[in-house]
Amino acid sequence: MKKYSISILCLLTVFFACQPGAQPEENDTSGTVQHASIDPDLPTVGLLMYDGVLTTEVTAALDVFTKPTATGEKLFNVLTIAETPAAIISEEGLKMVPDISFADCPELDVLFVPSAYDMSAQVKNQRLVEFIRTQNQHTRYTVSNCAGAHLIGEAGIANGKKIVTWIGGGAELQAAYPELKVQNDSLVTYVEDGKFLSSNGNLASYISSLELLEKLTDRKHREFVTSYLYLDRLQAWRK
Repeated sequence: MKKYSISILCLLTVFFACQPGAQPEENDTSGTVQHASIDPDLPTVGLLMYDGVLTTEVTAALDVFTKPTATGEKLFNVLTIAETPAAIISEEGLKMVPDISFADCPELDVLFVPSAYDMSAQVKNQRLVEFIRTQNQHTRYTVSNCAGAHLIGEAGIANGKKIVTWIGGGAELQAAYPELKVQNDSLVTYVEDGKFLSSNGNLASYISSLELLEKLTDRKHREFVTSYLYLDRLQAWRK
């Protein structure tokens, strides 16, 4: 009889635990997404994302600006940002959940604007363009990589400024946005003009990130991060 009582008790426990009103344990965080908190004393770097974005142009800045100092000190808040809280799918198929949406995004000190292989949908997205335009009013630096320069042009925030885009894309960018001073992408990998920084994108996104890192910190920290990333091994690599 005792054996049957225990069995009935177990069944009742499972039944009630599975009811819609059942509450998780106080410390149970399953099913939630945990994001780093924002330190108000640190500058905030925003990494823009959208469907079809080139993965490297998000992860390069993430890689560089999340590295601590040699003594383990955090230097920046780094946020991935998308129009909505929904996950986005990169060009390469990586599913990424943004830290924050446009509606909840704080004023940024730095905004990174990446690219997609086809920018037609992005330049027509007025919420995306307006987000860039509005954040640029607060940023110390606005950075574009690859065809992200088209979004800078569409926002009209860098007219009269030097900018570079993907290798082979300069003529198209200049025709679309004649008020930009588009540089020769066959010769120029990275350019800066005031608060606007730009690169050819893809792995060259590390160049724009590291150049800006040095501006915001110093040469010594840049060298530390470069060594942390093993970039010297990549530069010395041979077939």
